[in-house]
Amino acid sequence: NGGEYDPLPVDQAIAYVVEVLPAFQYLHDQGLIYCDFKPDNAIQVGDALKLIDLGGVRRADDHESAIYGTVGYQAPEVATQGVSVASDVFTIGRTLLVLCAEFRGYQSTYEFTLPDVADTPLFQRNDSLYRLLLKCCAPDPADRFQSADELRHQLLGVLRETVAHRIEGTTATSAASLLFEPPTVLGNTLDWHQLPRLRPDTTDPQHAWLSNVAIDDPRLRLRALDAAPGRSAEIQLARCRAALDIGDAGILTRVVSDLLNEDPWEWRGVWMSGLGAVQTKDWDTAKSAFNAVYGQLPGELAPKLALALACENGNETDVAEALYATCVATDANYVTPAAFGLARIRIQRGQLEKAVEALDQIPPTSRAYAESRRLRARHQLELGDGLDDLAQAMASIEGVRMEPRDAAEFSVSILERALAEVRRSGPRPQLAVGDGPATEDSLRHRLEAAYRSLARHERLRRVELIDRANRLRKWSLL
Repeated sequence: NGGEYDPLPVDQAIAYVVEVLPAFQYLHDQGLIYCDFKPDNAIQVGDALKLIDLGGVRRADDHESAIYGTVGYQAPEVATQGVSVASDVFTIGRTLLVLCAEFRGYQSTYEFTLPDVADTPLFQRNDSLYRLLLKCCAPDPADRFQSADELRHQLLGVLRETVAHRIEGTTATSAASLLFEPPTVLGNTLDWHQLPRLRPDTTDPQHAWLSNVAIDDPRLRLRALDAAPGRSAEIQLARCRAALDIGDAGILTRVVSDLLNEDPWEWRGVWMSGLGAVQTKDWDTAKSAFNAVYGQLPGELAPKLALALACENGNETDVAEALYATCVATDANYVTPAAFGLARIRIQRGQLEKAVEALDQIPPTSRAYAESRRLRARHQLELGDGLDDLAQAMASIEGVRMEPRDAAEFSVSILERALAEVRRSGPRPQLAVGDGPATEDSLRHRLEAAYRSLARHERLRRVELIDRANRLRKWSLL
């Protein structure tokens, strides 16, 4: 384009690569390695992308035939170890990067590496894509995605996230993860047990046995798990969960250590250690653990939510805010916990308007909607300035199901502040605070009723509240 590099839009480039990954999985299932993937070896046919030029394909166990590859795409170990599924994954990662960024020096300076984040705007804008490319193009083949299907699943998650960021203001939809259950958050707090749970691995040899262990008491459950017929990964993970439920950091540490000694790439063990760190408020360890899981699963939102929680409590609120924002924009299952997280961070900064915007992301269909509206009203009452914010506070709780005492308490607090503001700065008849105008007579009348309503639920303060109501009442002489 006039001598300038013209990369594809990132979402389009990702979609193209996602399109060809089933072809790679098919070849790999047949014991074949493609070897020489690059942008020239894919062609668009209608709305689909086809893998072409199979001249370089060879069997994985063929150690004699010539290997075909292209400088800048071929994995570093091919010259000494030959080709593999992992070397194909390397070529896929390199191809994706060339498609969506101006990657100068990819055949020389960066033949086997990626450019620095500071020099690559694409990486600065899309951390998940950067981490996915890091894993695809890791120097050690064992550190890469181990199948095209595994890469495809993570790449689809990165694609959803990329599209969500590009099209701001859209309503997030939900997409089931193969690895995590949705988070379970009903209020403003987020703790280890509310973070997404791991989905069971149905291919685990002990899955059937484990399915019959339904013991609520975690100590009894742990005792049953200790007597399991084998120590598979699922058994060990269930032991980790029981240790967390008991609150026994020692057992958790030992089981995680056994898991990682058996398989150093078992990210689920690292996830469990992160949950344990959250439980003990060891935020530096939690950040390290969840950051590692994020690197292994760049398309998943669960590690991003967990890392956001650790960063929020570990004095890295800018990072936490960005991660929470990604969760809010990408998946409806994550909107509620992430929106509460955004609101917490912004309130700590005194950013009332931005905190309210975050709470407004929580939809009426959420079970935490009532809590979000109460919190919205509380923030506007405590941090607001003037009648407009007080009117918004009252509007926040209108139509929300609340305990009668809580509703009366909110009404009293808001109307007291509004009456004081009208007396100080004058009436505003055009502004409605609740179901009446911001005038002294109207506010006095409604505050009197609110005092009497609250008195019905406050035995110890009943006399005081009735006295307050009587002082506001307009008495007439007959």
